Amino acid sequence: MSVLAPGSRLVDAYDLVIFDLDGVIYLVDRPIETAVAAVGRLHAEGKPLAYATNNASRRAAEVAALLSGMGLAVGPHEVLTSAAAAAGLLANRFPADSPVLVVGAEALRAEVRAVGLRPVTRLEDGPVAVVQGYAAEICWADLAEAALAVRAGAEWFATNTDRTLPTARGPVPGNGSLVAVLRTALEREPDVVVGKPAPALFTAAARQAGATRPLTVGDRLDTDIEGAVRAGLDSLLVLTGVTRPAELLQAPASARPTYVANDLGGLFDPAQVVNLSAHLPVGPGPTGSGATTTAASGWQVSVDGATALLAGSGSSLDALGALCGATWSGQSISVFEAESDLARSALRDLDLLR
Repeated sequence: MSVLAPGSRLVDAYDLVIFDLDGVIYLVDRPIETAVAAVGRLHAEGKPLAYATNNASRRAAEVAALLSGMGLAVGPHEVLTSAAAAAGLLANRFPADSPVLVVGAEALRAEVRAVGLRPVTRLEDGPVAVVQGYAAEICWADLAEAALAVRAGAEWFATNTDRTLPTARGPVPGNGSLVAVLRTALEREPDVVVGKPAPALFTAAARQAGATRPLTVGDRLDTDIEGAVRAGLDSLLVLTGVTRPAELLQAPASARPTYVANDLGGLFDPAQVVNLSAHLPVGPGPTGSGATTTAASGWQVSVDGATALLAGSGSSLDALGALCGATWSGQSISVFEAESDLARSALRDLDLLR
């Protein structure tokens, strides 16, 4: 439930901001300029921050160094990675020096070593578990060894199941796609999935900071936002990464953000963020059998059958909020139409025009 008062800065309503990284702070290794400026401003204001990432290809110190190279003052203690979380779970499950077959980057192997377990690469090494994380160099032979080990009785841990990774050229296959290869071959699910949407990274960040009102910020509905919902936390979806407006409109209740903004500027400027939990009344429409209308910040959406008609005025982001009110109320909408040139421009900005 949103705690944001109308007209107030979003950031002031919370005592900790937990950021995802890929698609929020940077795309691959390229910083998002608005994000760097926003995080710098938060540091200057003394706001507690944390970074929770499903990316298992870097250790916390490496992530902190990467962010520092972008001009952000980040310490390793502020970074929580799925690689470190997975290693911690393995250490709690198995005795010291147990062999663990690692499918992933050197960072994941290093985390396994750091908790006293022994990374291995072959079935013949007798692994008690397989831990699978993303690495660009993973090949068929790595997946084959993992499949053989799981069939032989090893427990199967996945650092995360993100289907894609955001890049400047568009989404590319992520660890979830590689997990799907083993899922198909083994005809079963992993025993443990560590990263988001599991709430552990978020709850650990809040506990570490002593926060009681954290805000999570992400670019993916199926990991960042669903993880926040599972953890009982408010969330901000930014449109700088994977999720596009059309996907947000179809979000299930289990993955709906509290707020949406084009970028992290929404943390500071009330005009750049839409509170999806507070401004979306739905009621009977004036025309058409079974029609409904949704109003939000100057926009009205009339729904008749599978068609939504946008009318009124305001920002494209506010239009997106109004459209969420229509689709989230249970309407099955597949066509978006505009009543005016202004509405048509908003739908075009949201890439919702046919």
